Amino acid sequence: MKALVKAKAEPGLWLADVPEPVLGPGEVLIKVLRTGICGTDLHIRAYDGWARQAVRTPLVLGHEFVGDVVDVAPGVTGISPGDRVSGEGHLVCGTCRNCLAGRRHLCRSTVGLGIGRDGAFAEYVTLPAANVWVHRVPVDPDVAAIFDPFGNAVHTALSFPLVGEDVLITGAGPIGIMAAAVARHAGARNVVITDVSPYRLRLAERVGVSLAVDVRTSGVEEGKRALGLREGFDVGLEMSGRPEALRTMVANMTHGGKIALLGLPSEEFPVDVARVVTSMITLKGIYGREMYETWYAMSVLLEGGLDLSPVITGRYPYQDFEEAFDEAAGGRCGKVILDWTA
Repeated sequence: MKALVKAKAEPGLWLADVPEPVLGPGEVLIKVLRTGICGTDLHIRAYDGWARQAVRTPLVLGHEFVGDVVDVAPGVTGISPGDRVSGEGHLVCGTCRNCLAGRRHLCRSTVGLGIGRDGAFAEYVTLPAANVWVHRVPVDPDVAAIFDPFGNAVHTALSFPLVGEDVLITGAGPIGIMAAAVARHAGARNVVITDVSPYRLRLAERVGVSLAVDVRTSGVEEGKRALGLREGFDVGLEMSGRPEALRTMVANMTHGGKIALLGLPSEEFPVDVARVVTSMITLKGIYGREMYETWYAMSVLLEGGLDLSPVITGRYPYQDFEEAFDEAAGGRCGKVILDWTA
C-alpha cells in the first residue's frame, strides 16, 4: 500500500510502498479516507530537535483520520466492517492507576499513533478497538478527519463553565479557532481571540468571535474597553505557547478567573505568579482529549449545529502531499486535508 513515511533520519517525507498492516488481537483494520495534517507532522517532516528525540525511522506518520472499517479481530464487539470511524491517537496501557480509574487521558505510558507506532498517513491503518470511535450519526468526512484536534479544542474550551462568561483565547491557529466556535456555541457572552496573523484572525471572525485582535497593532486592554468589560475575562484559553500571550492573559483576567493551557512553549518562561495568587486565578494544563467524554461532546456539538467547515481551508490528494505540507507550514491556512481515495 501507499504511505507517507519518515524513511530517513533527516528532513523530508517520502511516499513509499509499504506492507499493509496486519490485524492484531483486539484490533480493527481501517481503510483510510481522509487525514488531517497536524503541527506534530510538520515537526517530524522538518526533523527538528523534538522529532529527533521522539521518533525512530522508518515510521508511517499521521494521527488525524477518518476511514471505514474493513475487518475486526475475533472477540471485538460494537464495531463492524463498513462502520465509519475516527481514532483516538493516544494508545494507553490500560493497567496503571489512572487507566484503571477511568482517567485514560492521564496514562503515563501513552504511545502516540504516527509517533510511537505506524500511523494513518496510509491506505490502511490498524488500531486497538478501544481507540476506535464509531460515527453513529453522519459527519462530513473532512470534519471527521480532524476529530483529534477538534477534541483538543473541546477539551480545552469545556474545562470550565462558559454560559454567560467572557472568554479570551490567545492563538488563532486551527485549534484556537475551533475552541472559539465551541465557546460561542456553548453560550459564552463574549469571545475575544488574539494572534499576529491577519489571515487567521479573519478566519476566526467567520466562526463568530466578538472581537479578533491583532496584537501587533492593538492590545487586549483596548478590546476589553470596546466590549465594555469592567473586571476582565472570566475564562482564558491559552493556545499559542507564547510567553507574552500567557502574561497578557493573566494580566487581563478577573479575580477568580480560570485559565486552560493547551499551547506548548518551546522553552521555560516567567509568569507573574504573584498576580495568579492574589487574583486567585486557576491554571489548568490540558493534553489531548478525555477518553471518551470529549468524543461524546464533540459528536453532540456537531449534532447540535456547530459548523467547523470554515476551519478547513485546504484539500489535496495524498500524492500532492508536498504542496499540502507546504501550505500547512506556511501559516496562511486553517486545517489542511489529504484525500486517500484519489
